[in-house]
Amino acid sequence: QVQLVESGGGLVQAGGSLRLSCAASGRTFGIYAMEWHRQAAGKEREFVAAISRIGGSTRYADSVKGRFTISRDNAKNTVYLEMNNLKPEDTAIYYCRLSGSVYWGQGTQVTASS
Repeated sequence: QVQLVESGGGLVQAGGSLRLSCAASGRTFGIYAMEWHRQAAGKEREFVAAISRIGGSTRYADSVKGRFTISRDNAKNTVYLEMNNLKPEDTAIYYCRLSGSVYWGQGTQVTASS
């Protein structure tokens, strides 16, 4: 059983920055690639970013390339999402996920005001 807990969301003005964290319980963290997804009100959940097991490979949605950075610290069982130059359209609940699994966090709200 794995539990994922996101933190770091909040309210910022457009152009601001936030850093999200996702802490995982269990000893299996290091064998999974990790993902961030988001869901805006009234919209379907969408992929944001992914990182390989040891962090050597990353992938981003076109909408966040150049502004968001995903990273991980396997010693701390934590994956991060650094978000810069936030836009109002980035407003959503952000979720982390163990790739290819049923394990999702509960989400953290990010709001970028114009």
